[in-house]
Amino acid sequence: MEEVYGYRCRTKAEYEAALRDEKKIERIKAGMDENDFKSVEKVYRNLINNKYDFETPVGTEIFDDYIYDLYNKNKSGSKVRKSKSALSKNVSRAESKGKKDAANKANEDDNLYDDPEFEKLVQKEIKKNNSKRRIALWALFILAFLSIIYFGLYSYYSNKSDKIQQQAINAKKEADTARALAQYVPTEVEAANDEDFVYVEPTVLEKYEDLYNSNKSLIGWIEIADTNIDYPVMQTVNNEYYLNHNFNQEQDRNGCIFLDCNCSIYPRSTNLIIYGHHMKSGKMFGTLNKLEDESFYKDHPYIYFDTIYEEGVYQICYVFRDRVRTNDDVGFKYYEFYNAYTKEEFDSYMQEMKDASLYDTGVDANYGDVLITLSTCDYVQNNGRFVVVAKRIEL
Repeated sequence: MEEVYGYRCRTKAEYEAALRDEKKIERIKAGMDENDFKSVEKVYRNLINNKYDFETPVGTEIFDDYIYDLYNKNKSGSKVRKSKSALSKNVSRAESKGKKDAANKANEDDNLYDDPEFEKLVQKEIKKNNSKRRIALWALFILAFLSIIYFGLYSYYSNKSDKIQQQAINAKKEADTARALAQYVPTEVEAANDEDFVYVEPTVLEKYEDLYNSNKSLIGWIEIADTNIDYPVMQTVNNEYYLNHNFNQEQDRNGCIFLDCNCSIYPRSTNLIIYGHHMKSGKMFGTLNKLEDESFYKDHPYIYFDTIYEEGVYQICYVFRDRVRTNDDVGFKYYEFYNAYTKEEFDSYMQEMKDASLYDTGVDANYGDVLITLSTCDYVQNNGRFVVVAKRIEL
């Protein structure tokens, strides 16, 4: 390895830094009279106060030692050799030992502390360092305190959200059991093609009556096997409220699964777009991206989505990644597809989704099918979204 002033550099970068230090040293020496105590003392004080920005031991140790010895010799009135010979002595010492002998260093420090001016500088530096330590300790204390508060609140709201979710699941299970015991069979209302057909608001399924009465924003329930997705689905007049409110309409960072405000479960929109946060904890749609794995899809091809009026099973057709686009972007925007009024329009939407799909499911949707689209955040790209589209089937 290359050497600079006897210091053996370990890397190319260190060698280049040592060369820069060497140039700084030469400039300092050029402006210093080695035989003049005041000139040497000025450099010595600058070194003590870290005014030279050295990068390697060439400056911080070898040159520092050289100036230290020069300062003491000048102070005692001894003749000082020329800088080249004095520096050579330090270089030789650095090569033979690599660093100072601890005992010699202690003696040198004792002599240095005899200087009242240096003692003042040391005391000032100690006070400054103590002040920095106190500030750092207070900062760490405050950070730790805030972290405890954050995790405490997170745990509180997380547990509260879990409790609310479990209550909703239990209510649903109890209603399912009661319905089965009573051999209840829901009446299915179908829209007719007749222009004179009059829509009659269907009744809420018995298993959702209690939940619906608790919160009239309930529009259904969604479940995907072997994921955390087993939630009530909400809807209100905007797409913001349930981003940070739970089923009990309390502030909750997990939010709720909710239906786009532009969709309708009755009369039924062609496509129901359902949103949920991609929580790192796996809550809401935090496990939806399991479906990016084709093998997981093959074992879980169905999504179970009930509206409050009817039960439903949906077969997955397309799984893709997309992003939220600007208003000026004329590209396909899956999140604006609510209804298709012609076959051509429907087929165009389906082709866009199929082309974007991560894999071929072998399942296509045809005009007349009703769809659900599940959408959550995806961090592969800016404003990214992970999307799953499924069509309703009869099993």
